[in-house]
Amino acid sequence: MFEKAPGVKEKAVFASKLAALVDAGVPIVRSLDLIATQQKLPIFKRALTKVSLDVNEGIALATALRQWPKVFDQLSIAMVEAGEAGGVLDEALKRLAKLLEDNAKLQNQIKGALGYPVAVLVIAILVFLGMTIFLIPTFAGIFEDLGAELPAFTQLLVDLSELLRSPVALYAAGAILLSIWLFGRFYATHNGRRTIDRLVLKLPLFGELILMTATAQFCRIFSSLTRAGVPILMSMEISSETAGNSIISDAILASRGMVQEGVLLSNALIRHKVLPDMALNMLAIGEETGEMDKMLSKVADFYEDEVGAMVKALTSMLEPAMIVVVGGIVGSILLAMYLPMFTVFDQIQ
Repeated sequence: MFEKAPGVKEKAVFASKLAALVDAGVPIVRSLDLIATQQKLPIFKRALTKVSLDVNEGIALATALRQWPKVFDQLSIAMVEAGEAGGVLDEALKRLAKLLEDNAKLQNQIKGALGYPVAVLVIAILVFLGMTIFLIPTFAGIFEDLGAELPAFTQLLVDLSELLRSPVALYAAGAILLSIWLFGRFYATHNGRRTIDRLVLKLPLFGELILMTATAQFCRIFSSLTRAGVPILMSMEISSETAGNSIISDAILASRGMVQEGVLLSNALIRHKVLPDMALNMLAIGEETGEMDKMLSKVADFYEDEVGAMVKALTSMLEPAMIVVVGGIVGSILLAMYLPMFTVFDQIQ
């Protein structure tokens, strides 16, 4: 049975609540029980209840969380494990909550930037289909009864309307759905995902936006993990999972192998030429000064601000463009319907 897994926002709320309770001196088992009673997602509630029982039996919190991979990701487990090892679980949970909140905010910005044009495009298509299938035949029947000669543009829409109401349209719809399904199957493969993700990174504006988002997420998560005491190789592995693009993820993992062989992280990433030059240069400076986590945190701040600015710019550009598109579709159809009326008026005169 399919169950909705907790998202980034739910995980951030959990970490924030647990940090507050632990910081207030509430025992960890009692804290988990209190949070479990407030959970609405069944799988999250069951997980917290079982984790509470395991911790009560003497199992480490990170070990108990690791038994629920669908609920708790590697990032959360690593931060908790580092906090337990250093005796600063409350601080680790606070950092985790802040990290997840920033991640959720960044994801929402991207969804807003990409979702708006898609939503407007879908509405435009539905409006076009609705007017073409239902409105045009009504007007076409009226003009036929009046014996009016249809202009070429109007006749084109009438022919299109008849085509959309014919069995051919059903076959076309089936072909489109099949293509979408095949695309999903192709994207589910490793090579398919890499092919699509590589093309996405080359898209004007949107490719740059996705690259900056991935850079911000990698730098933020990697710096948080290393600052918490998580080993650099594990930090790279976890950070690669949150990049959101397989090309960038694979480059980070490949760099991890080079780091394991003794190559500096900045040099390893430079060889793969995926992340922006500015981020790589700042990383190199951080390695030289011994403050890599602080430098990466600043890089994350910079790119998060850049993402926010680009989202606002894209939205301001797309809003009038989408209005023109929808208005153009509706206006063109209305114009096509009113053009024959001039012929009818001429015949009456």
